[in-house]
Amino acid sequence: MIEIKCHRVASGCASGPALVTLEAISFLGNVDAATGMVVDPAHELFGQCIAGKVLIFPGGKGSTVGSYVIYQLKKKGLAPAAMINIRSEPIVAVGAIISGIPLVDRVSEEILRLESGTIVEVDADEEMIRIF
Repeated sequence: MIEIKCHRVASGCASGPALVTLEAISFLGNVDAATGMVVDPAHELFGQCIAGKVLIFPGGKGSTVGSYVIYQLKKKGLAPAAMINIRSEPIVAVGAIISGIPLVDRVSEEILRLESGTIVEVDADEEMIRIF
């Protein structure tokens, strides 16, 4: 197991398989709120489902409606289990906070080299990421 110190943005602890992208995510436009699928054919994660994953991405982009899309995903059981950013911005931060999704940031960009499918635990309360 590897432990990585991080910064808590939204409280909680969750684990699951990693889903990693080098690209920013716009929850309004890249992700279908009805299915949890990445629907933008230009995005690296096109065709992947984010539900139950530890979503690892540099940060968010786009409309503030993205926060509400994250909330809709949570209500439908289609949200990521947790999220890790290099640097969180307000859209993803607010979405995670109102949805109760653990979110951490201020980690090295090396986290973006993690292989998708690797089991990751995000313990935002302890400000720790554990890679198994």
